[in-house]
Parts: sequence; C-alpha cells; structure tokens
Amino acid sequence: MDNFIVSARKYRPVTFESVVGQQHVTNTLKNAIKNNQLAQAFLFCGPRGVGKTTCARILAKTINCQNLQPNGEACGQCDSCRAFQNGNSFNVHELDAASNNSVDDIRSLIDQVRIPPQAGRYKVYIIDEVHMLSQAAFNAFLKTLEEPPHYTIFILATTEKHKILPTILSRCQIFDFNRIKVDDMANHLASIAQKENISYEPDGLHIIAQKADGGLRDALSMFDQIVSFSGGKVTYRSVIDNLNILDYDYYFNITDSLLNENTAKTLLLFDEILAKGFDGSHFITGLSGHLRNLLVGKDTATLKLLEVSEGIRQKYMQQAQQATMSFLLSAMNIANQCDLNYRLSKNQRLQVELALLKICHLQSALNLAALSTNTDNIPKDEVKKKTEPQPVAPPTPELVKTPPVSIDIPKLTTPATPVVTNGTYAAASQPTNEAANLVVNEHAISYHGTTLPSASPQPVAAKPAPPVVPKISLSSPSQSPSLKGGAFGALIAEAEEEDPYIRGNDQETYTLDSFLKLWQEYAAQVKADGKATLVTILTSSTPVMLQPHIFEIIVSNRTQETVFRDEKPGLMNHLRTKLRNFSIEVNTRIDEQTVVRKPYTALEKFQHMAAKNPQLVELKKRFNLELD
Repeated sequence: MDNFIVSARKYRPVTFESVVGQQHVTNTLKNAIKNNQLAQAFLFCGPRGVGKTTCARILAKTINCQNLQPNGEACGQCDSCRAFQNGNSFNVHELDAASNNSVDDIRSLIDQVRIPPQAGRYKVYIIDEVHMLSQAAFNAFLKTLEEPPHYTIFILATTEKHKILPTILSRCQIFDFNRIKVDDMANHLASIAQKENISYEPDGLHIIAQKADGGLRDALSMFDQIVSFSGGKVTYRSVIDNLNILDYDYYFNITDSLLNENTAKTLLLFDEILAKGFDGSHFITGLSGHLRNLLVGKDTATLKLLEVSEGIRQKYMQQAQQATMSFLLSAMNIANQCDLNYRLSKNQRLQVELALLKICHLQSALNLAALSTNTDNIPKDEVKKKTEPQPVAPPTPELVKTPPVSIDIPKLTTPATPVVTNGTYAAASQPTNEAANLVVNEHAISYHGTTLPSASPQPVAAKPAPPVVPKISLSSPSQSPSLKGGAFGALIAEAEEEDPYIRGNDQETYTLDSFLKLWQEYAAQVKADGKATLVTILTSSTPVMLQPHIFEIIVSNRTQETVFRDEKPGLMNHLRTKLRNFSIEVNTRIDEQTVVRKPYTALEKFQHMAAKNPQLVELKKRFNLELD
C-alpha cells in the first residue's frame, strides 16, 4: 500500500499562478523577477495556512530557474528546478527560527552566507517563524540582513509581525498575506475533489471553507477528515455531523418561530439544540450571525457580503423579505446583549431563553409603536371628523346666567346624554381610565372643542341634548396603563427609552418618622452597592420638610448636586412606592463653606502675625530683620 500524502502537501502550489487568493503578492513578485528588481530581504507575514512558506519556496525556485518563462514562472524542467523539486538543491536553505533562535545559530548562518553558490545565480535563505529569534540574535542578524552579498536573498516568514524589531522591518520588503476568501477556498476544494474522483455537495464545501477561517491548510485537513469519515462523499450532512456544526436549518426554523411569535416552538427548538451537545453561547453567537446575514440579504447591493453557497443564499433572501429592518436591528441588539451577559450569568440557559422570548414578542411591540406613531401623525381635524358626528341643534331653552363651573368627568365610552338637575350639569357615562374636562359657562358648554348650548335650571323639564362622542386619542405604548409594567414593558424598552420615574396617583398620608426611616433604609442599600459619594450626601444632611410632601437637603458643592440628581430617580421611586404617595419631592440646596487657608510660608506667617500686632512691622524695619 502506498504511503498516504495529505492534500495540504500533495496539492501544495508549485507556481505563482496556482497560489490561491494571494494575487497581490504573486503579481508583485513576478514583476520584480521579470524586471530584475529583487530586494535583498523579503518579509512574508499573515495568518496561518495562507501560503507564506509556499510563496517563499516558489520565489526561491523561480529566481534560480535557468529557463525562465515570459510570464515570470519557472519552467520546472531545468536542472535547478528538478533539484529543488527533489529536495536536494544546494542554493535553497530553510531555517526554523523556532528551534534555532540563539546567537550561535545566526553566527553559523552568517558563515554560510560568505560562500557563493556553486550553481545558479542566488543563494536563498528561508527563515520561518522569524519572530521566535531572541533579542541578541536579531541584533547579530542586522548587519548581514542590511548588506548581504549580491548573490544572497533572505525570505523571512512570520505570523506575528508585531514581535519583530522595527530595525529588522525597515530592512525588508513587507508583504501582507490576506485570509483566503470562502468562495476561493470552496472552488479550490472542488477542483481537488474532481481530481481525486470524490463526490461532493457545494454546501458542504462552503461549510468547510467557513470553518477554516481563511486558512487553506486547515480547510484541506478538514477535507481529508470528512472524506475518510463519509467514505469519499462530502455531503452537507456529513460535514455538519463530523465538524460538530449547528445546522443552518435550526436557525431558519427558529427565526420563523420568532417572526410568527410561536414561543413554545422556539423554546422546544432551543432545548433540542442543547440536547445535541451544543453550548448556549455557541447558539446565541450563531443566531446573531444569522440575523446579520438576514439584514445583509435585504438589499441586493450587500448580497456579496453573504459568504454562503447559492442554495443557502436563496433561503436567506427569502426569509429576509419576511422580517422588517426594525425587527432585525432590535433582535440583533437583544442577542448581542445576551452574548455579553452569558458568561457572567449563573443561570445561562435562562439568559438565552429570556432573549428568545423578548425577540419572539418584539414584532407585536414594534407594531404597537408604529400604530401609535401613525395615529399621532394624523391631523387633528381628520381625527375629529372621524370620531365626532356633527351635532344636531336642540330646542333652545330659556337661559339663566350662572357662574362658570369646571367639572371633571370620566371619559365617555358610550354616547352620553347631558341632563340639567338643580342648576348642575351632569353626564351619564361609563368611567374609563382617562378623564375628560367639561366647562359650563354663561351660554355654552365646551367639550373637547365641540360647543353645545347650555340649559337653565327652570322648573320646566329639560329636553335632552344630542349625544356627544368624546375625542378619541391613542396613547403611545410606553405610556399606556395596560402595557406599562406588563408583559410588553421589557419589549417596548428595547424600542424607546422609558421614564425613569414610576408613575401613580396614590396620595396616602404618612408621618415624618416613617419618611426618615425609609430614607435611612435607602442609604444603607446604597452603601451596600458601594456608592460612597451618594452615601455621604444621604447621611450628612437630614431632609427638612418645606411644604407638604416637599423636602430639601443641603449639599456642599455642585459635584454632590450632580451625583444626587443622577441617582434621584431610584430614591424617589423607593420613597413614593413605599409610602404610597407620588407627590413626594426632594430638592437640593448648595451651602458652600469657605475654607480658611492657613499661613504656610514664612512671609504668610509674618503677615498673619502683623495683622494681629502691627508693631512687628516697625520692629522688622528698625532692626533690618529678614524672614527665614
């Protein structure tokens, strides 16, 4: 049985044209060879498995080729090319700096450089992992690297350019190798599969290319592994099973459930993913990437950013049309926040489930917000025409002048009939959460912009007025009593910032002792949270009641006033909810104390004493004394 050779070695490029995804480097090197403008030192840097050492070997073989091709490629047939391919070339020397990183190794290298090549034009030294050289070795290498013999070329390769001394970098031509694109890598794998008579699916090769993260050597290693696993058939299913990758279908199904607000199916799919051994962090990261791909797929101009196969691309485009831009942005924000909090959470599964539930009900919250915005944009005249019928003039009764009266009545949900009873105007209605204001004056009744004749308290039975339909106004979701603090509270907070204060109408009485007790409790709570400045403000000054429910505390400076203002919502919510009185208000007053500066220098001390005893000045002048 022949020895097996891995694909990374068997299909290693031997010409510049066969290098994958590094055309900017290969074109530059070929032009330099054709124009005979080779530098004395090159530095190839970039991630692992992108072709640094391969390009170094191709360059070493090409510059010594005895029959150079017009396109700048080596012929592969001359004695120099055959010697290089067989591994017995005396002109190409490779040094592993990871294991030969001392000053003695560099000295030995310098001694070899002095010997000219016996055949060929150049002696090429390829130093791999050059960043592993010691500081002393770098310093010993500087002079030779800057001014080597005319027949010597150094090619340095590294994955960590930032560890190389600037003096070394300044003596080299630097070539940065890019990560290989997914499409280029998948096409290269497809060509190898065809040469090896291996059946494959394009989706499977794209998964391998994405998993390789830009490194072709990693992709070829995974390719060999999957070929052995699947018996020569590289399919999408065999790839995700062997590489432990979460299937695309899971993300598409979960996204459909989120768009349809199917919480049960969403949680069951997440439980199935956990049962297969996938981590919650891995899932939420993949969900963020899936939502990003949907966002990219909504516009044809950004479709090129989708690094997936054509079949998966069509799925993304189809599902992207079902989701709105607002939904995708808000969902990505929730998923990203969950990813940040995942490792700090003690109940990590609950962290992901909460994020999924928020995203699941996000569509309803966005629809409510859009409905409120559309209603607010309708002109008042249009709303009035739609919600209020034209009033019919009733019979005119005798009018009696009465003083203006302002009455607050509940908002009417059914048509109400005004009735005059003993000089008081009333309306039969069903109460709701909002109140409507009704004003009765000498001659007319004004109700939300609609004017009706008034009635007088005559003994004659009053005739009923026509039904009045109050003006309907839709409040925004963040202020709606039915939503605030309810199931949608957390969802609406993702779309718009809520008021930091808790609102209410309670006006219960309380004692000053109970107020001060709650004040001290909040100070202890703040102290436990480590907010030292706020603790100083709360404990150094006792609140003083200026008016009913209005208190004042004294702060020393504007810095303390700013700190208290920032933390005031938490204090107000604590006091108002505990005492069940939402009229409580605490204000601050700055009482800056002037600091008496003590005399420090000898002159200041003398002036201080002379202010108390002026005769010291005369004494100093008479005896010509000096201040030490």
